[in-house]
Amino acid sequence: MSFPWAPALLALYYSVLVVLSFFGLHRLMLVFIYLRTGGRRAAQPPPPLPDDPQTWPVVTVQLPLYNEMYVAERLIDAVCQLDYPASRLEIQVLDDSTDETTEIVARAVAGWRERGVDIRHLHRTDRTGFKAGALEAGLASARGEFLAIFDADFVPTSDFLLRSVPYFLAEPRLGLVQGRWDHINRAYSLLTRVEAILLDGHFMIEHSARNRSGRFFNFNGTAGIWRRAAIESSGGWEHDTLTEDLDLSFRAQLKGWRFLYLPKLKVPSELPVDVNGFKSQQYRWAKGAVQTGRKLLGQVWRAPLPWKVKLEALIHLTNNASYPLMVLLSLLIFPAMLLRRGTSTATLLLVDLPLFLSATASVLTFYLMSQVAGNEEWAGEIRYLPALMSVGIGLSVNNARAVLSGLFHDGGVFHRTPKYRIEKAGQSWTTKRYRVGSDPTRLIEALLALYFLGITVYAAVAGMWMSIPFLLLFVQGYGYMAVLSYLPSLRDWWARGRVAAGPAGAGG
Repeated sequence: MSFPWAPALLALYYSVLVVLSFFGLHRLMLVFIYLRTGGRRAAQPPPPLPDDPQTWPVVTVQLPLYNEMYVAERLIDAVCQLDYPASRLEIQVLDDSTDETTEIVARAVAGWRERGVDIRHLHRTDRTGFKAGALEAGLASARGEFLAIFDADFVPTSDFLLRSVPYFLAEPRLGLVQGRWDHINRAYSLLTRVEAILLDGHFMIEHSARNRSGRFFNFNGTAGIWRRAAIESSGGWEHDTLTEDLDLSFRAQLKGWRFLYLPKLKVPSELPVDVNGFKSQQYRWAKGAVQTGRKLLGQVWRAPLPWKVKLEALIHLTNNASYPLMVLLSLLIFPAMLLRRGTSTATLLLVDLPLFLSATASVLTFYLMSQVAGNEEWAGEIRYLPALMSVGIGLSVNNARAVLSGLFHDGGVFHRTPKYRIEKAGQSWTTKRYRVGSDPTRLIEALLALYFLGITVYAAVAGMWMSIPFLLLFVQGYGYMAVLSYLPSLRDWWARGRVAAGPAGAGG
């Protein structure tokens, strides 16, 4: 039986696969650049700081906080122990909190001030501009020539400034030094394992390849240090996107400032343990990247830059388009299976297999290389790669919604990711405060999981065995996201039910 719309549907299906394959091959290109530029273009040790510490540049450390009662004191304690001359170091706690975090911060700041640390508590009564607004307000009163920034979930080691500041003294046009995120609670759960590998790919392969090859890369909002002149000459912090760090990074590099990435400069941080917090973080990053692309791609394209820089910037700021394409592919897979039933094995091997390998095997290679490059225990991490593929699929609905919102809206509410000071397995976060609201995509994820479960059963009955492993990735990905997204609501419902029931045997 033939359908008049079949050629158009198959053309759309293969077009989506081609674009996803392109993004996959781009990851392979970054792996190739990483391998080609390793060693000879890696950052060399900086020159020593001057012998007299009183001649060292003044550094302002900025700590933007909003309702971080569990981790604020940990961060302040770590920053106040940075190994740097006290007279050359200023610390600003940029506190927008509306809860007891403000009292916790005030006590910690007072304690460190008594010990001779130049630390100030700057509390705003509104969140105008959100994080970008807080950084902008802090910059207005900062006395530092350089500004180091750490989010609430980070715990910088004491040598961070000693290992980063010297690079600025050796190169006047160096605008930023970015450190690498390390992970305190990597082994907490399967989710945190996957999150860590996702970030390892970004920090070990993307950042390294882009920086070594002279392409643009970006400040990650934390664990980095800016030259003040680079911020001010590039227009300062702006808050018309949800990724103020990415926005300023591109504007500064368009102004000619050079950036440096130091993969050996590790800064421990806490990964989200709640899937809804993780999804909220991913939503903000995806939406902000699209907004930044809308804002700056025209400037990048008109700038007198090498083509390799322009093309990489284009892909960098548009690669989140893969998420709505993945959702579209999810909807097209079953109709395409029906229309291609009976297709010869030779056609599948010549057409379908290369496209699927480009879109999937390339991603596996990318993340495998990130573990080989940056994790001494990489052999034990590779067993989580199938779960990573599934989580990437499961995120597609959440991030597709972010992409669509970013295409049509500037700015938005900066929903910060809840942190609970979860540092090791066995700790519980479920009774702690701070929760992301109900996730609007979880019902769609649940329906897609059931949809793919049905497709998998159909494939088994029809003898389409080659499709089943691929389909199970979709079942697992959408199902995992849906189940974890519903669990907090189910826990809360169960807890409310037990409270309403009262003590056992207390009935009338």
